[in-house]
This record gives sequence, C-alpha cells and structure tokens, in this order.
Amino acid sequence: MAVLEILPPSTHLAFRAMQALRPHLKDAESFEKQVDDVQRPDGYRLLGAFDDERANGTDAVATLGFRFGTNLAWGRFCYVDDLSTLPGERGKGHASALLERVHEIAADDGVTEVHLDSGVQAERAAAHGLYFRQGYRITSYHFGREV
Repeated sequence: MAVLEILPPSTHLAFRAMQALRPHLKDAESFEKQVDDVQRPDGYRLLGAFDDERANGTDAVATLGFRFGTNLAWGRFCYVDDLSTLPGERGKGHASALLERVHEIAADDGVTEVHLDSGVQAERAAAHGLYFRQGYRITSYHFGREV
C-alpha cells in the first residue's frame, strides 16, 4: 500500500473513494473543479491510499481531505474534513494509514491537535471504532442549523 498526497492534475483519483462518503458528488469532473478551484485555495489537501506502491494513475481505494486552521478554542490545528474508503476495501488498514500520515504531517507543521467530526448514524459505528483506536476522543457536541 502507498499513501500519497494527491495533487492537481490528479485530483480525480480521489473521486470514487470520496463518493462512497459523499454520494451527492455527481462526477469526477465537478469534484475535481470543486476541490482544485474552491477548496485548495483555502488550504484543503488530499491524501490517497493506493494498492499499488506507485499509484500509476489508478484510483485511490481510500482518501482523506484535511486542512490547517487557527481558532481561539484550539489554537493552530489540523482538521480532517473527509475520510472515506471504498466499501470493498474497508477493514484493510487504508484509513488507519491515512490517519497516521495526517498525524505525521500535522506534527511536522508543529500542530499538536487533529480534529474531525463524524455522523452518529448506526452505519458509522465502524468508523467510530477506528477513531477510538487511533486515540481520538469525543470532546464536544457539534451543532448545526439550516438558515
């Protein structure tokens, strides 16, 4: 397995894995445009887990999107926006490898905290187990409201 940062013009390699988490994503082209033109300028980065050590233009089997930020509550932090694995590839260590890599990137940047949110649906139980095994703890409730 290889964990690599996915950079333009290869953003589309993350689409299939990301769509497993975000089924509203319609196609690789609009996904790539959203990530490269809107989110990357705000600091969003993508990691991919690949079965092939060299990736060679193959789709990622798992992907993690993250960014750095600063706020009054946490100071400088790393936030994992997205972590998704293709259904047939789950349980093989890809997500753990991606989290370990983002922890290394955060530490190299001098950041001492990595945060993420996860839905509370029953189908998220395996993901929650992964987060606990990786040392994450539930530290707050997250509230949202449509306006």
